[in-house]
Amino acid sequence: MLKINLKKITEDLIPSFYTAGKESIKLSGKNLKITIKKDNTPVTNGDLTVDKILQDTISKLTPNIQIVSEENVSEIKKFDNTNFWLIDPIDGTREYIKNKNEYTLNAALILNKKPVIGIIYAPKLKRLFYSFGKNDAYEINKNLKTKLNCKKLTKKNEILALSNSSTPSDIILNIHQKYNVTRYVKCSSSLKFCLIAAGEFDIYAARARAKEWDIAAGHAIAEHAGAILTTFSGKKIIYGKKDFANPALLLKRSNNLMK
Repeated sequence: MLKINLKKITEDLIPSFYTAGKESIKLSGKNLKITIKKDNTPVTNGDLTVDKILQDTISKLTPNIQIVSEENVSEIKKFDNTNFWLIDPIDGTREYIKNKNEYTLNAALILNKKPVIGIIYAPKLKRLFYSFGKNDAYEINKNLKTKLNCKKLTKKNEILALSNSSTPSDIILNIHQKYNVTRYVKCSSSLKFCLIAAGEFDIYAARARAKEWDIAAGHAIAEHAGAILTTFSGKKIIYGKKDFANPALLLKRSNNLMK
């Protein structure tokens, strides 16, 4: 594994998230320009602006580590699939286009195919989450820094789930039933991982979907706060796969969701 100061890199990168977040808000609404990519998904001038700000800073902080972004992945020819950055400049682009507040800015550092740094910022909610190691996961909200430890903030007799959809599939509903979920809420971005790390929700299950850059930063933050992320069959999630595709995911705040 590369010997680098994860804490310093994380803290040096955070100001760029605030800058990029301001730009994303400035470009939203009437100033937004939308194009459709080859994979039939939308990209905006907001995505591209955020991507440039984050990549420029990361390139200066770790010039010898490759950057893989949702917006440049099609241009990459040589790829070190062991140590690299993953950027999703705006996760929840469709929500961003609708001028909603759940979208997030994301970056994760992958070393030895595992996420060791995660930063997620929800500009409109003014909530920034980050981590750089086990028991080193934090939130900055209104200039107040809080340590994240997955401590349950919901009622003890409730188990709250997060879902990608307002109408989850039978597969997901069966998982909810298995874990005695009392209620689920739709959330359209990587904010899901952060809300579980903060103890505001208990569980998130998703069928195979999206790409590694959609989950890497959230994976780091949630796991460093004490949450457990595996496939449905209990296997660990690794990064640097050839197509960057995610397997099915199960994220639990704890092994005992009642406590």
